[in-house]
Amino acid sequence: QVQLVESGGGLVQAGDSLRLSCVASGRTFSKPCMGWFRQAPGLEREFVAAIGWSGGTTYASDSVKDRFTISRDNAKNTVYLQMNSLKPDDTAAYYCAADLSVLCLASSIPTRYDYWGQGTQVTVSS
Repeated sequence: QVQLVESGGGLVQAGDSLRLSCVASGRTFSKPCMGWFRQAPGLEREFVAAIGWSGGTTYASDSVKDRFTISRDNAKNTVYLQMNSLKPDDTAAYYCAADLSVLCLASSIPTRYDYWGQGTQVTVSS
């Protein structure tokens, strides 16, 4: 079992920055691949970014790759999402997810992930 707890969301203005954190506990010795997804009201969950177990591989969606950066600190069992130049379209609940498969890859596919956090809300005003 892995428990994921996100934090760092909030209400900001367009152009501001936020850093989201996701702390993993439980079966963290397996060093899972991690992903960030987001979901706005009435819309499907959308891939944001993912990172491999060592942090050497990252992957982000086209809509955020020039503004958002995913990173991890395995010593702290934490994955981060640095979000710069935020736009109103970035408003959503942001979720982190863990893929515990042995040969996991930084994936954009939600069904690849075994565990999900409860989400943290990001609201960007214009």
